[in-house]
Amino acid sequence: MPLRTPVVLLMCLVFATSAPASATHAPVTGVGPLAADAVATVDTELFARGSFTAADGTVLPYRILPPRHVRAGHRYPLVLQFHSSGGIGADNAAQLDRLARSWAMPATRERYPAYVLVPQFAGRSANYGPAAPDQAATAAPALHAALALVRYVAATHRVDTSRIYAVGFSMGGSAAWLSPTLAPGQFAAIVPIAGIAPPNTAASAYTQLPVLAMHGDTDDENPITADRRFVRVLRARGGQAVLREYHGLAHQPPADIVPGTWWRDWLFQQKQMPPR
Repeated sequence: MPLRTPVVLLMCLVFATSAPASATHAPVTGVGPLAADAVATVDTELFARGSFTAADGTVLPYRILPPRHVRAGHRYPLVLQFHSSGGIGADNAAQLDRLARSWAMPATRERYPAYVLVPQFAGRSANYGPAAPDQAATAAPALHAALALVRYVAATHRVDTSRIYAVGFSMGGSAAWLSPTLAPGQFAAIVPIAGIAPPNTAASAYTQLPVLAMHGDTDDENPITADRRFVRVLRARGGQAVLREYHGLAHQPPADIVPGTWWRDWLFQQKQMPPR
């Protein structure tokens, strides 16, 4: 897997006043759930419509938000934005949840010029069964098609392939967790939110991958225990994973992710470096 730029000092600076939970940090307090109307004014038609058929015949409707200003000779990051189970369908609309739409907020779009790709799944993208302390996520077949879609978009748009990121909430957070196991070396960083982490046997795919996981510690739909388990394993192996726990937050996106310059700044700093 390609080497990446060091992030240890950056992580210390980013989280100095809003500490992520790990062996040495306290949970974040006083942050509630993201408001239902947080992105109510965003025009979803800014996301162009498309459809992709994978080699196995899987059809994925998708929406894509281009950079506001595409400059000649420039390439831009690609954010693969996964939806939760509430976005399952084929209308090419329901996948545009609050987190997806937040990328189209004028100030956010100006600050982070990027392609934002939002595929829609007809079924689950990640499987993990009922809530349980020892659960782990596994990829659904359609997740392979989504990663093929990423490769297609990267080849047909002005994408900086050293800056491809995966982000998602709930089922989408689990898909973001799982993507590096299906496409080793493709991602520069991932941000899974309230997802279920993979089994410990998958840890080798993450040892050089910057990860910022977020999770409420009272989530009874996707218990935080899976993220705690996996991040602990990754850190024990020298990995760059951080788990930011929100005290008292249930199964909801935390309010501080929108506009969320603190985590988006971190994300856009991550870049794959060519092998030496």
